[in-house]
Amino acid sequence: MRSTSSPHGDPLAQALRPSSAAQQGSASSRPAGPCALVMFGVTGDLARKKLLPALYDLANRRLLPDSFCVVGFGRRDWSDADFAAEVESYVRAGARTPFNAETWQRLAAGLRFVPAQGFDDDDAFARLGQTLVELEDSRGTGGNHAFYLSIPPNSFETVCEKLSAHGLARRSQSAVDSWSRVIIEKPFGHDEASAHELNQVVESVFASNEVFRIDHYLGKETVQNLLALRFANRLFEPLWNNQHVDHVQITMAEEIGIEGRASYYDGVGAARDVIQNHLLQLLALTAMEEPINFDADHLRREKEKVLEAVQVPEDLDAASARGQYSSGEQNGQSIAGFLNEEGFDPESITETFAAFKLGVRTRRWAGVPFYLRSGKRLATRVTEIAVMFRRAPNLLFTSADEDQFGQNALIIRIQPNEGATLRLASKVPGTQMDIRDVDMDFSYGSTFTEQSPEAYERLILDVLLGDPPLFPRHREVELSWQILDPFLKHWESQTQQPMPYAPGSWGPESSNDLLRRDGRQWRLR
Repeated sequence: MRSTSSPHGDPLAQALRPSSAAQQGSASSRPAGPCALVMFGVTGDLARKKLLPALYDLANRRLLPDSFCVVGFGRRDWSDADFAAEVESYVRAGARTPFNAETWQRLAAGLRFVPAQGFDDDDAFARLGQTLVELEDSRGTGGNHAFYLSIPPNSFETVCEKLSAHGLARRSQSAVDSWSRVIIEKPFGHDEASAHELNQVVESVFASNEVFRIDHYLGKETVQNLLALRFANRLFEPLWNNQHVDHVQITMAEEIGIEGRASYYDGVGAARDVIQNHLLQLLALTAMEEPINFDADHLRREKEKVLEAVQVPEDLDAASARGQYSSGEQNGQSIAGFLNEEGFDPESITETFAAFKLGVRTRRWAGVPFYLRSGKRLATRVTEIAVMFRRAPNLLFTSADEDQFGQNALIIRIQPNEGATLRLASKVPGTQMDIRDVDMDFSYGSTFTEQSPEAYERLILDVLLGDPPLFPRHREVELSWQILDPFLKHWESQTQQPMPYAPGSWGPESSNDLLRRDGRQWRLR
């Protein structure tokens, strides 16, 4: 039972079609106004593989003005022409839309590069100020500046202080209606205390409504459409509670390992890297009440209520699991274990797999466990929310029959194949009453003719437009750390290393125990 190429032929596709209100609430159909985007960390992987290609794609969709400028700030002795050549290579390798010479020339005309010895280089920040003034005069940027901090969190304070000291974080005196914004990549600190301190530093330089904390998962089309699925369809919302839902599983699995990121990953681990931000945001969107409208304040308020209501179990050992991938084979390739990766301490207790059981103490969700897991070197790459419903009363079918089919489930796929699957029981053709699980499947790629923008396209454009609904504010960040901190402190108090697991598996056996204690199991694929 699969969707057809037309949404009109598939009830699940119709149910998942965004409401007109949701479409009207999207700011990303409007082009940005005149501005300059300053990129710190422009030579890093994120900028090369995601940010700069996303800017080209926006330009190709005519969502950036002809006056748009990009200023790179980094430790390279590049001229503007050198920088443009580098950006062109990144665009050709990573852009979603076809390369168009006219688009590229329009974008390249606004590329500038400011060489720096480091983030504390006062001379470089002075040159940056001069460059922004020149662009305001020659390109008509209107004094509007967005500063993208694609850099390690321990450099945020230095960059913010230098921007403030050189007068770059203030609005242009020559443009009355100009704006100045800052974009921050996760992680936002390493615990609640450090996140609070970081927020104070950033908001001492930029107003709170000028701070945009990027979580690229919130730019995924399916995540946004979760609101439409729940609140625009009578089919799902009446079942979205503890009377009908047995439990919820939220998974982010990666096939890749550390990929040379030892300097970043050691001491961070799966819980801090993914669960604190991406997965807890997905939990909040799944469990939140209906907001009054799509305005940022109303959306954030409902998410904050959920995070405030999250209940951490008393028995932290029984409610969590952690692991490290070991050496072995995956997809026919020999894989080095985590502790054998270059740059790692062989005694490191950093986890590459983490799983938690949480509750949400609200009338809607009381008694419904939320299981979150994330890991590297797992069986397949997938991010999904699986809402597992209670079993139907056993009136017609025997226990043997029930072995042939499981629970009804709604699986919302975030990546790689964005869409949703509704799992239900159906009779197998034949003379016997044989029951089997079947899937009704909806895929964005086959249902809609419109191509979904890459997450960073949506988020960057929203920053340039000053549209904040998809960006978590400091309260959400600190509440997320409040949930995670007890587990992290408990793990750090233990001396033993995380449980090993084979590459290509679904993590350590302790992860299965997490659900098995409750008479449940992870959803099979």
